[in-house]
Amino acid sequence: MFDDLPPDLARLLTLRVWHAMWLQRIDTKIADLQKRKAQQEHGRKNRPQEPDWIVELGIGNGRPPIEVHAGGCYAAGKRRRPVPRDEARRLLTSGVRACTHCKPDAQLRILD
Repeated sequence: MFDDLPPDLARLLTLRVWHAMWLQRIDTKIADLQKRKAQQEHGRKNRPQEPDWIVELGIGNGRPPIEVHAGGCYAAGKRRRPVPRDEARRLLTSGVRACTHCKPDAQLRILD
């Protein structure tokens, strides 16, 4: 029989302890990864629904609206807030610029 283990009891006990420590580290890592995966799935399921219309806000007093976007537009800046359809239409007809990427004016049937 092929036996590459140490011949003395002290080293065998040391190997057993090391082996138990590695198993514990591996089990802890597995549990952490499973927990992280479950949290990511929970976050994906409970993500709030994206708004239909977004208004991008400017800088300064009152933060005036500067551009209207469709809900999933990648070009919308960080300063934004969701708006209902009627307010998006009102903003576009009052002269607020429409995004050139998502074209909310065409989607809302407001063309110059």
